[in-house]
Amino acid sequence: MTFLLILAGLILVLLTGVPVFAGLMLFSAALLYGVEGHLGSIGDLVFGKLDTYLLVSIPLFTLMAHFMIRGKVVDDLFGAAHTLLRHLPGGMGVATVAACTIFAAISGSSVATALTIGSAAIPLMIRYGYPPRVAYGVVGAGGTLGILIPPSGPMILFGVVSDTSIGALFMAGVMPGLMLALIFAVYCVTSARLAKNPVRTEPRATLAEVAAALRRSFWALTLPGIVLGGMYFGVFTATEAAAAGALAALLIAMLVYRNFGLKDLWLSAIDASRNSAMLFLILAAAGLLGHALTKLRIPNQMVDLVTQYGVSQLGFLCAVMLLIFVLGMFLETISIILITTPVVLPVLATLHINPVWYGILLTINLELALITPPVGMNLFAIKAITRAPIGEIIVGVVPYVLLLVLGLALVMFFPAIAMWLPGTMQYK
Repeated sequence: MTFLLILAGLILVLLTGVPVFAGLMLFSAALLYGVEGHLGSIGDLVFGKLDTYLLVSIPLFTLMAHFMIRGKVVDDLFGAAHTLLRHLPGGMGVATVAACTIFAAISGSSVATALTIGSAAIPLMIRYGYPPRVAYGVVGAGGTLGILIPPSGPMILFGVVSDTSIGALFMAGVMPGLMLALIFAVYCVTSARLAKNPVRTEPRATLAEVAAALRRSFWALTLPGIVLGGMYFGVFTATEAAAAGALAALLIAMLVYRNFGLKDLWLSAIDASRNSAMLFLILAAAGLLGHALTKLRIPNQMVDLVTQYGVSQLGFLCAVMLLIFVLGMFLETISIILITTPVVLPVLATLHINPVWYGILLTINLELALITPPVGMNLFAIKAITRAPIGEIIVGVVPYVLLLVLGLALVMFFPAIAMWLPGTMQYK
């Protein structure tokens, strides 16, 4: 009951419209003062939370994405996907999903994926006769893959908060991410075949067109291989992979595309610093909240409750996923991770639930949060691109909400989908 009251109070504070880091910090400080009667420990708590080597990967992965975006490397990704897949029914939707999948392995951000791919894909789909809501839906859903297919900012935060291997989390996200991309693509093809007024398919690309498209996108396609392959084979840690990826992206933009100057380097660094600083402030505030919850024995009470009622693994996971789904309608992803993880972790240990598996279930649920109203960030990203009514965008993403729920259920009932690849991983 105490945790529910705290959660309700925190949601009310965040719904006032104050920045997330400010609301979380003020609420956490007030709660800590109520528990300890002073705020003398804040400095040590904040320093301890941020003094983590793994956090270096956040600005580095952000830099990598900005280098690729400012270098116009992403344009070739969508062009290549369109060339290869345009002959399929709903081929442009499938191409959009494919482009989102590849860009997800570069950006680590769902909103960035939706904005970047959507800017190119939505006008083109509408021009070729696709209903606007179809274009909005496929971009909104494809964009969510940005936080599931590594690198992933939310996975890094969960790994830091829960002391879980970020490399294992990244590898665990690959197969579920590809599975969801395939489910989205199959839906695009099936819905196009069943449409009353199907969009005319384009002719299959010639070998010369395929070769030209692959040649243009070759360097962009190498980047996920460098980052994920390096971690998989134990060449890099997650932080080292972020540094290698950022350096490779910079070299590709400057030496291959040759449209990336010192001004772009400066602007990319500024954007990455701004985004990282915001995340670090939220993480520091979450450290205070976690400390206060521990002082109130909230995690212990959760463990006692689960033990007393003999809750099973599946029952607990279903309850937590339902709670996170509801929270996702009102809070953004980072807040959900940092609020729920300290409370859930002790129960995971008690029920012998692998935190890597839970982390993937959490991330898929956070994908749902990105396209469910009223605070679905991808919905507003699409609105910013198109100026379309938010109601029409929501109608477009509804089928993909159901497909994401299906993906969540598959990973929950078949953990090997997420856990097989990390089990084969070579750790450095």
